[in-house]
Amino acid sequence: MFSHVMVGVKDLEVSKKFYDAVLGTLGYGPGVANNNRYFYRSPTGTFGITTPINGEPACHGNGSTIGFAVKSPEQGDAFHAAGVANGGVTCEKPTGLSRRSRWQALPGLPA
Repeated sequence: MFSHVMVGVKDLEVSKKFYDAVLGTLGYGPGVANNNRYFYRSPTGTFGITTPINGEPACHGNGSTIGFAVKSPEQGDAFHAAGVANGGVTCEKPTGLSRRSRWQALPGLPA
């Protein structure tokens, strides 16, 4: 169901040190840098840390992402369209593997 989970952090390098240590105990290598993010990959999904892209402080939800796995770009487009049609808003320009599923729930909608 999930392709990735990302959490927002206040200090990227301090957080990388923490997650490198704790995820290392589970057999995962150090985070791989990508812009203002680090990713920890496994055969079944990805965990990421990021400073929030909107410039606001990281908190319990700002900067956090849960990605649902899709089988094709067309399915990703349909997922995105359904989110926007039901009250979500696009939160960034399309990029990379998740280029078709970037939207966020508005206040009052299920997140």
